[in-house]
Amino acid sequence: MKQDFADWRKAVQVDMEALLQSHLPPAELLPRTLHEAMQYAVLDGGKRVRPLLVFAAGEVFDAPRDAVERAACAVEMIHAYSLVHDDLPCMDDDDLRRGKPTVHKKYDEATALLVGDALQSQAFEVLAGGTLDASRKVAMLTRLAQASGSRGMCGGQAIDLASVGIALPRDQLEQMHRLKTGALLEASVMLGAMAGKSLLNDEAAALHAYSASIGLAFQVVDDILDTTADSATLGKTAGKDAASSKPTYVSMLGLNESLALAEKLRQDAHEALDIFGDRALRLGELADLIVQRTT
Repeated sequence: MKQDFADWRKAVQVDMEALLQSHLPPAELLPRTLHEAMQYAVLDGGKRVRPLLVFAAGEVFDAPRDAVERAACAVEMIHAYSLVHDDLPCMDDDDLRRGKPTVHKKYDEATALLVGDALQSQAFEVLAGGTLDASRKVAMLTRLAQASGSRGMCGGQAIDLASVGIALPRDQLEQMHRLKTGALLEASVMLGAMAGKSLLNDEAAALHAYSASIGLAFQVVDDILDTTADSATLGKTAGKDAASSKPTYVSMLGLNESLALAEKLRQDAHEALDIFGDRALRLGELADLIVQRTT
């Protein structure tokens, strides 16, 4: 019998805290402030959605535990670095993240910049370790690099910054979010799967369709919560997108249509998983979590 989803999710989150701690440089190691700030950015916070996706996809393909853990740590480090840099004054200029001061507020801007740089390097070092064969590691490293770079997360952020105050057409808004948010979510799913086996074409296509749906849904729900929740609930500054004149799904479609779109994307994600049957239970439950979350 499968473990209850809430219990499974909590177990992964607890395990991730210890795993991330073990793969980060000790705070006592020189340069102490940088290492302390890296831990501040990564530990004790966050929903760990990306690691959860890695673990869930790894279950589908019976991936070895060490490979799944390393992939989960790598994507979470990339995600954490992106948040540190996004919060800088030259980007989104935010003071609150995960319910505590952002890294540049807790330390300073130079430290925050270095924290992001160091976490990115650390992510690839962690993913390159372990016992998988070299060819599989190279494929996984390439996947994470593509998802993180100009054709993925960084490219999406560049479009986001260039779009402030501009009413983007819907297809361009979707493309921006498929890069900025969706690329790393898809990499999380694919890395978990790739840790287990070489994927058949239909399996890869199904995972891509699932990832595309949850990646876009994640951003739609973020836009909804930015409008409907408060800062204490979110752990970050609410209403920031509207105040910054950023294009969002709510500003484009309205709240009710955005809610309907999120629900359609959830259903699309479930349909994409049909090929895997009960093996993909956790991935389906995570699609529900992404759409139905309140923070």
